[in-house]
Amino acid sequence: MAEAACCPVKTDLMEPRAARSRRRAGSRREQEDRPSGGGNAEALGGPDLVQWTQHMETVKAQLLEQAQRQLLELLDRAMSEAVQSYPPQGRPLPTIPPDSPKNIQEPSLKKRKVFINRKSLLDELMEVQHFRTIYHMFIAGLCVFIISTLAIDFIDEGRLMLEFDLLIFSFGQLPLALMTWAPMFLSTLLAPYQALRLWARPQASGAWTLGAGLGCVLLAAHTAVLGILPVHVAVKYQLPPASSCVLVFEQVRLLMKSYSFLREAVPGILRARGGEGVRAPSFSSYLYFLFCPTLIYRDTYPRTPNIRWNYVAKNFAQALGCILYACFIMGRLCVPVFANMSREPFSTRALVLSVMHATLPGIFMLLLIFFAFLHCWLNAFAEMLRFGDRMFYRDWWNSTSFSNYYRTWNVVVHDWLYSYVYQDGLWLLGGQARRAAMLGVFLVSSVVHEYIFCFVLGFFYPVMMILFLVIGGPMNFMMHDRHTGPAWNVLMWTMLFLGQGIQVSLYCQEWYARRHCPLAQTTFWGLVTPRSWSCHT
Repeated sequence: MAEAACCPVKTDLMEPRAARSRRRAGSRREQEDRPSGGGNAEALGGPDLVQWTQHMETVKAQLLEQAQRQLLELLDRAMSEAVQSYPPQGRPLPTIPPDSPKNIQEPSLKKRKVFINRKSLLDELMEVQHFRTIYHMFIAGLCVFIISTLAIDFIDEGRLMLEFDLLIFSFGQLPLALMTWAPMFLSTLLAPYQALRLWARPQASGAWTLGAGLGCVLLAAHTAVLGILPVHVAVKYQLPPASSCVLVFEQVRLLMKSYSFLREAVPGILRARGGEGVRAPSFSSYLYFLFCPTLIYRDTYPRTPNIRWNYVAKNFAQALGCILYACFIMGRLCVPVFANMSREPFSTRALVLSVMHATLPGIFMLLLIFFAFLHCWLNAFAEMLRFGDRMFYRDWWNSTSFSNYYRTWNVVVHDWLYSYVYQDGLWLLGGQARRAAMLGVFLVSSVVHEYIFCFVLGFFYPVMMILFLVIGGPMNFMMHDRHTGPAWNVLMWTMLFLGQGIQVSLYCQEWYARRHCPLAQTTFWGLVTPRSWSCHT
């Protein structure tokens, strides 16, 4: 055994050095050629690794391009606003004829709204999968409401059928509302523009005075049509809430657009008559303005290159889905609670519980109104008209103050209030009364909001005015922009929840109280006094 063990050693030692070198080299080559576990995986994973690297490079390029585009849009906007608001230095202001009205100097000095091409914020957020999941959760909630309705109908009635009684009632007499809208729109289309043309005529003898007077008569008739006709139709024919909503929204929209058109165009017309050569707006520009989703008139707006009809159809379908969603919420969470509440004895406990119960449907209604109108409806019309500036709202959900919330919730209306109430108020007051101008904005906004609620519901109950003016106004000054941090955002959302609960609870109670306890004799105080305070049948 010793010899056997020693033989290999002896053989190796007796082998020539050159042969041993050749044998070892061959062994190394054999080991290199032999596939190992790690080498085989690397060889098989090579093409996949290359494709993955190329994919990541493509994603990186797309992200860099998107970030660069958004940064350029932000810088362009900042530069445009800076140029518009920069005061002239070292050069005289535009000369104003002595006999011209004082207010034609103001538009060249105030900060003007700048329109640029940009997408809506939710469209950008929908590109993120995590945010799309939240959107899918809301769709799942709608599916749960539908399943719940089907299950309850099957258990109670023994059949599977979705009933849309609340939807049919809300949109009752819609053709009458649309027929009423036609003369309202024709009045807005013809009267302000023709009045402007009469004012733009050359000043010669008494012809211009006669034309200016006729223009004022046209505007008075236009205001009467918009102010009286929809109210008369709604009261006489007792239009239900949704049909009334169509009329009052169009009434307010057309009035605001008419004012913006005249406010922006009249100073230019007066300067043109003074010798500065500013032309009157074209009729096509005015017609486009009446349909585009903005309340600030400009002769031209940034436009998109084409129309994405699938995007239009998607937004209209989403708006319809939000209406159905709202009907399910009202039918399942509000009607069963408030329909018979006026028949029970009043108690503070019942009132507080009803407000707490209404917070969830109230905040759902707020989100649905925001998404259906400010996102879907306005984006659909913007796409059809190739309107480029889609910033109809900002990130109001991140607000840590009510002042920021009021600025970002509805940018379309905020721009109008800022331009024609706040800035014009500052100019009229000499620029020294910011708080008075801000209070004027709150007063106008609260009165219009309360008018809309009164028009839609058919009764006067100033819940919205009290919440907006008495509570929201002081909150605007107390919860200002210097307050930051998550705690302030939580506080703001808590106030929104409670505010929506109060509105839904009190308005629903008043709605059913006026049906359960009609007035024996119609009087003014009977119409303006809340019926839910005394109706307990």
